[in-house]
Amino acid sequence: MTTPAFTKKDKEAVYRAIHERRDMRHFAGGQVEPDVLRRLLEAAHHAPSVGFMQPWRFIRIRGQALRQQLHHVVEEERVLTARALGEREDEFMRLKVQGLLDAAELLVVTLADGREKHVFGRRTLPQMDLASASCAIQNLWLAARAEGLGMGWVSLFDPAEVSVLLGLPEGAEPIALLCLGPVHQFYEEPMLQRERWAKREPLASLVFDESWGLPSDLFDKPSSSTEPT
Repeated sequence: MTTPAFTKKDKEAVYRAIHERRDMRHFAGGQVEPDVLRRLLEAAHHAPSVGFMQPWRFIRIRGQALRQQLHHVVEEERVLTARALGEREDEFMRLKVQGLLDAAELLVVTLADGREKHVFGRRTLPQMDLASASCAIQNLWLAARAEGLGMGWVSLFDPAEVSVLLGLPEGAEPIALLCLGPVHQFYEEPMLQRERWAKREPLASLVFDESWGLPSDLFDKPSSSTEPT
């Protein structure tokens, strides 16, 4: 059976979702309809995984008390991260993490226990379980953007504390707190770029041919200029 090709509009929609996806930090409350949430999780579950191990597990946080506890864990780590940043401490502390309290939905993504049994594709690269789960998160993120919903990935937490709060079995590991829901508007550019924290690197500087550091022929080489800079 031949799979029909994507139409021009189909392809444009895929690329639009990719380019307009944002790591959101500001949410408008509201709710995510159950049918929509099921679609998003189904998209995540159709991500590729090494050895078809499907290491992702999703825990939906329903109670406000548990949200508050998770927010407290994040705030503790936010302070410690700020101190570790040295001269950028104050700048970092201005970047609030309120999505855990404001977003319509909060999902915790964990790696499943028993992952050591999956050897296919992981014998020399055991971290491929994390890579596979990250693909699931990206699927969910793009699907959320297509549904007009914002999502933010929070990784400022102590995994051991979150594991205790959620009663994870030995060997399971939390990797993401996902804030999901309606937003007032999507950022025109990545928030950290807008806040001058960092900027997107030119793609040509990240793609090499044959070996490390050799510029790829895919991109025009920068023209030399005799003008002063």
